[in-house]
Amino acid sequence: MNNHYREFYESLIGDPSRAGVYLMPQRHHDELETAAGHAGCCTFHVDLARARNKDEMLDQVGRALAFPEWFGHNWDALADCLLDMGWRPALGFVVMLKNAEFIHSRAESDFACLLKIFADVATERRGEGVPFWCLVDIPANKLSGLNPLPSPSVLN
Repeated sequence: MNNHYREFYESLIGDPSRAGVYLMPQRHHDELETAAGHAGCCTFHVDLARARNKDEMLDQVGRALAFPEWFGHNWDALADCLLDMGWRPALGFVVMLKNAEFIHSRAESDFACLLKIFADVATERRGEGVPFWCLVDIPANKLSGLNPLPSPSVLN
């Protein structure tokens, strides 16, 4: 493991003012996940490869984040669960949406709504001093409007 990357990502992930929705970096996933743990953040992996629609996408998110039984599988319930993660106490949260290209191509507007909710939650959590990150595993040319996660480019 490269400690320079881990230290950079630990500082970044622990900073609520920089948290939000970003493209997942193509490299250094191990350092990123280790850094999130060192920053006191809980990391969740959501595999969206098999999700074909909104219901299946919300089901995958709910399962991966171990939402409580009262999760209603709708947009409001998603926001409510993300804003109150009391069943997973942590200093912050990192949600990695893997294989997002598939749901993006199958249900683009629903996927856009999902990302907006994650962005709104990140903004709300920022006001509480809690870093909330959503990292989207999708090629940059498939989804415009998302910035890449800042990286320690001087270390490359």
